[in-house]
Amino acid sequence: MSWFVKSDGHGSSRRGQIVSLEMEEQRGGGGEGIFLTWEDLKVTVTTNGKDKSRPILEGLTGYAKPGQLLAIMGPSGCGKSTLLDALAGRLCTRAQQTGDILINGRKQGLAYGTSAYLTQDDAIFTTLTVGEAVHYSAQLQLPDSMTKSEKRERADFTIREMGLQDAINTRIGGCGGSKGISGGQKRRVSICIEILTRPSLLFLDEPTSGLDSAASYYVMSRIASLNQKDGIQRTIIAAIHQPSSEVFELFHNLCLLSSGQAVYFGPASAAKEFFASNGFPCPTLKSPSDHFVKTINNDFDKEDPEQGLSEGLTTEEAVHILVESYKSSAISHQVQAEVVTTRTRNSSAMEMKSHASFFKQCIILTRRSFWNMHRDLGYYWLRLFIYGGLAITLGTIFYNVGSSKTTQVRGSLLMFVATFLSFITIAGFASLVEDMKVFQRERLNGHYGVAAYTIGHTLSCIPFLLLMSLIPGAIIYYLTGLHRGYQHFLYFASVLFISVMLVESCMMIVASMLPNFLMGMITGAGILGVMMLTGGFYRLPAELPKFLWRYPFYYISIHRYACHGLFKNEFEGLTFTISQEGRPRIFSGEEMLRNSWQIDVENSKWIDLLILVGMAVLYRSLFMVIVKILEKVKPIVASFNFK
Repeated sequence: MSWFVKSDGHGSSRRGQIVSLEMEEQRGGGGEGIFLTWEDLKVTVTTNGKDKSRPILEGLTGYAKPGQLLAIMGPSGCGKSTLLDALAGRLCTRAQQTGDILINGRKQGLAYGTSAYLTQDDAIFTTLTVGEAVHYSAQLQLPDSMTKSEKRERADFTIREMGLQDAINTRIGGCGGSKGISGGQKRRVSICIEILTRPSLLFLDEPTSGLDSAASYYVMSRIASLNQKDGIQRTIIAAIHQPSSEVFELFHNLCLLSSGQAVYFGPASAAKEFFASNGFPCPTLKSPSDHFVKTINNDFDKEDPEQGLSEGLTTEEAVHILVESYKSSAISHQVQAEVVTTRTRNSSAMEMKSHASFFKQCIILTRRSFWNMHRDLGYYWLRLFIYGGLAITLGTIFYNVGSSKTTQVRGSLLMFVATFLSFITIAGFASLVEDMKVFQRERLNGHYGVAAYTIGHTLSCIPFLLLMSLIPGAIIYYLTGLHRGYQHFLYFASVLFISVMLVESCMMIVASMLPNFLMGMITGAGILGVMMLTGGFYRLPAELPKFLWRYPFYYISIHRYACHGLFKNEFEGLTFTISQEGRPRIFSGEEMLRNSWQIDVENSKWIDLLILVGMAVLYRSLFMVIVKILEKVKPIVASFNFK
C-alpha cells in the first residue's frame, strides 16, 4: 500500500481521508500514538558555583496527547524553551532536573524517526533550493527499504503539504542579488525536513519566530492539520511566544507559564473563563494570548510599579492569585487524574526507525556538500582568487630566482609558500561555521553520524583544494623558475594541497569546540602562529628552547614537515657556488640543507609528505573523536551536577 496520494490541486480533504484510511489499514486499526506526561517537573540551573542554583521550572505537571497540539506560552524568560528541552531530553549541562517524564507510561528515551525537534534557528544550507534541501534530507533520513523514487515522492508530498510547491526551485538564501525565499517559507522548509520520517511526537521551539501574523497563521495551520494530511495521530508540543487570535484557536491545550510556575494548564478554549473567574476578564476586542501574557508578565513591575493591572493589583500579585487558583481548581485535578491514568497505560515502547545506510549517507553528504561549496563564493572561490593574486605577486617578486644559485632567497620563498599561503585558509572559517551549524542540528536530530559527515566533507572539498594547489602552485613554480621537472612540481603541489587540507582540518576541530566566529578565528590563528614559529625556519631547530617549543611543538608542527619537504624537493640534486674567504667553493644542495637550515637529509622528502598525509587523517579523526566526546561528556556532567 502506498504512503502517498498524488495531488491534482483539488479535493485536499478527500486526499487526507484516503491517506488516513491507508494508514489505518497498515496499522490494523491500531496506532494509538504517543502519550507524554510529566509530573512535579523541576529544573534548576547552576550559576556561580555548585552551591548556588536558580530555579527555572517549579513543579510542573501536564500531558500531551496524540492528535492534539499543546502550546506552551508565557512572557520571555518564563521557562518555555526549558520545558520543551526537558521534555525532549535536551537540557544543558548546567541544568539539574527532577520529576518524572513518561512516554506511553514508561521512562524511555526518544527514538529517531518517531520523534523530531524543530529548533528556533533555521540552520539550512542557503545555497540549496527548497527542493534540493528536502530531497537530500529524504535521501539521508529515509531507510534503504524505500526506493529513490519513493523517497522523492515522500519529499514532494511533504513540500506540497507545507505549501512550498511554488518555491521548490528557488534557492533558500538567494544568489547573485536574488532575494531567496521568505522567512515563513524558510521556517516551513525546516518543518519539512523534520517531518519527513512521519514522527509521532513533534517538538517545536518558537515556530512563528520572526514571522508576521499572516505567515504565523499559515505555518501553524499547516502544522495543526498534519494529522488530517497523513493520518498519523501526531503529538505536537510547541513553545510559542505570543500568537494571534487565529493561531490561538488552533491550540487544543494550553500551558501558561510565569517565572517557571504553571499559571494554567488545560483546554485552550477554557483559559478565558479561568482568567475571568479570577477577576481578569479578557476585553471583547483583545486577543486572548495578548491578554494572558500581559496579565502575567512581571518584567516591568520593578521598572514602573504604577503601570500595574487596571484592577489595582501588581502583576506579581495577579500571578500569585492565578497560580494558587489553578492549584485548587477542577482543571488542575483533571490534569492530575489524566497523568495518573496515562501512567497506568500498558503501551509499547518507542521504536527507532532506520535511515539510509552508512555508505549511502556518505554519498549523499558528499554530493550535498560539494554543491554547497560550489555555490558559496566565500567557501573556496574567493580564496582561490586570493591565492591566484598572491601567486602572481610571489611570481613577480621572486621572478626567475631559480636561475640564480642564491639559497636564502629560495628559502624565503618556500617558507612563505609553506606557512602564509596555507595560513590564509582560515579565511574560510565563516563558511565552515555555517556548515557546522547545519551538521550539529542534523546530528542532534539523528539524521546521520559523525563519521559519515567527516567523510562526506573531506571528499567534497578535495576538488576545490586541488584547484587551490595546482593553479596558484603552477604560477609560483614556473614564474620563479624553481627546480625543473614535472616530478618536482607535482611534489610541490602535493605539499601545498596537504598543507591547506591540514589547516582546514585544524579549523574544523576549532569550530567543533568554539562555534563562535570571532573566538574561532583568533584561536585558529594563534594555533597556526605557534606552529609557524616552531617550524624550524624563523628559529633553527638547535636554537629552539628545548622545553615546550622543541619538545613537542617542533615535532608536531605542520610547517616543519611542509618546509622540510619543499626544501628537499628544491635543493637536493643541485650544486651551489659560494665564495668563502675570497675563493669560490662548490656545495651540494644536501650540504646546504644540513648547514644552513639544519634539515636531516637522511630522511626522504617522501617521508615528510607521508607524515603530512598521516597528520591530515589524524586531524579528521580527532574531529570525530572530539564531537563524540562532547556528546558523551554533556550528559555525564549533567548527571554529576545532579548528584
